[in-house]
Amino acid sequence: MTYATQADMVERFGEGELIDLTDRNHTGAIDATVLGRALADATAEIDGYLASRYDLPLASTPVVLVRVCADLARYYLHDDHAPEQVTERHKAAVALLRRISDGQVSLGASESGGTPTTNNGAEMAGGGRIWGRDNSKGFM
Repeated sequence: MTYATQADMVERFGEGELIDLTDRNHTGAIDATVLGRALADATAEIDGYLASRYDLPLASTPVVLVRVCADLARYYLHDDHAPEQVTERHKAAVALLRRISDGQVSLGASESGGTPTTNNGAEMAGGGRIWGRDNSKGFM
């Protein structure tokens, strides 16, 4: 299973761009096989970075990995002719994956891949009464 889907790619980059990048037979439609291969390659690269810190597969896909997978797959679809913006997004995605692998950035999941539970809810404690008959010295 990939971290991003064809629907994620269409939502982020538009159907027209994906047709231009995948339609090698000039059918006028997105070639799901070509796009699927790019998404699988992107997922494999992401897993290469995550495997050093997390048990794979993850129990749920963090939203940030959907974006990273989409950016990597888009870069792969451009082959050697990626525009500067696509190249910069690819570099940023790889840099983020390196920081995740090094433990500088967390996915919000435990190392076993599940979402950690915490007991750190808000708690309020009072220091006692400030005003009262006993400490008002006759003003009440």
